[in-house]
Amino acid sequence: MTTTALPETMRALCLKAYDGRPESLQVMEVPVPRPGAGQVLVRVAAAPINPADLMFVRGLYGVKKPLPAVPGFEGSGTVVAAGSLAGRLLVGRRVGCVPVPSDAGTWAEYVVVPMKQCIPLLPRISDEQGASFFVNPFSAWALMDRARQGKHKALVQSAAASTVGRMLQKLARKEKIPLVNVVRRSEQEAMLRKLGAEHVVNSSEPEFEERLRLICQELGVSLAFDAVAGSMTGHLARALVDEGTVIVYGGLSEQESRIHPGELIFHQKKIEGFWLSEFFKGSFGKDQLRALVEVPTLLGKDFETPVRAKLPLESAGEALRIAASNMTAGKVYFAPKAAKD
Repeated sequence: MTTTALPETMRALCLKAYDGRPESLQVMEVPVPRPGAGQVLVRVAAAPINPADLMFVRGLYGVKKPLPAVPGFEGSGTVVAAGSLAGRLLVGRRVGCVPVPSDAGTWAEYVVVPMKQCIPLLPRISDEQGASFFVNPFSAWALMDRARQGKHKALVQSAAASTVGRMLQKLARKEKIPLVNVVRRSEQEAMLRKLGAEHVVNSSEPEFEERLRLICQELGVSLAFDAVAGSMTGHLARALVDEGTVIVYGGLSEQESRIHPGELIFHQKKIEGFWLSEFFKGSFGKDQLRALVEVPTLLGKDFETPVRAKLPLESAGEALRIAASNMTAGKVYFAPKAAKD
């Protein structure tokens, strides 16, 4: 079912090589995909550039598509066609959506998405907030749920001024769980304190590691969320109480996680990885269902994504450059500007 006749072709941003070069992303005219059973077609209004996307275009992410490939792991827009009767209820609705990671992504005028991976957006939710409803909000929710289930009485996180970091800060305050926030610039520290963060440590200051260890030991921090990797993983591990755990969910440093073996051997500390795709992989359990119920209620409130820029597909080079610089300043979005249906 469609609202009106669909065009035969569309503009899409296609990746020609996994080398991270701006010229390897080109706008191409490609066929408009048609939804199959259990799928809908979304006319894309906004599609963010996440750190995962920046890794993908360089061939460093956990998924590689056959080239040329359309990147973009999430987005928002209007459902304009459904491949089966069940999807008709969504036609004409604004949704936040997540395509299958191995399929064509959202950096295009249209994208096919599984119906179950669309969430209708309330009128108060902007296209940009709706486009960022999945990767960061669900990651923050799942990480905090791990803290709840493990009954951890205090937490620490790196990249605390990032979007996920700010979401975790708000969730920790709601749960009344002390959270130690690690940043690397003084302006980030000031921003977090303005948002109500009580414990902030600047990694660029002298004696950072010892200050971090002392405050974590005082609070009894037993769980760390690490978006940086590299030496930061070791700093966090050393700061934890014995038998503590570091969950690495990002690699902003683009370096291997480094940790002294003594932390693992003599202090029984653990390093784990978290990938949101694995959290939702396979059949849905109670944790996934709770996330699907709770996260949409937080959109535009506790889970608000700062918007830095919104650019057309033709400005891919500029968009990626802005997105990779000073991520604290906000998210960069593509606005494909598809023809009205």
